[in-house]
Amino acid sequence: MNIVKSLQIPTNQLDFFIRSVEISSYLPGRIRLRSKKLVGNPGLEHEVHAQLTAFNEIQSVETNTVTGSILILYEPAKLRQNEDLKKVEEYIALHARRK
Repeated sequence: MNIVKSLQIPTNQLDFFIRSVEISSYLPGRIRLRSKKLVGNPGLEHEVHAQLTAFNEIQSVETNTVTGSILILYEPAKLRQNEDLKKVEEYIALHARRK
């Protein structure tokens, strides 16, 4: 048994990111995150947008510095071919406020 996995300890930058935001809603293919740090912070908005759109598996990312919202759209089957993104999606599905 892998203790890091069983305790859901972040193991990479993507893991740390997803645990630093609120998971507002999840439907396969559509995730909405919120971050108070994004409000009024165009520099962070640019960084988040650039980091997330760097994944070929993600179709689009919409960020909003007024609400702190991050909307991620993707094709579920394509995203799940990337093991790291698949793991993040599973975490999101378990921790989303609305499903």
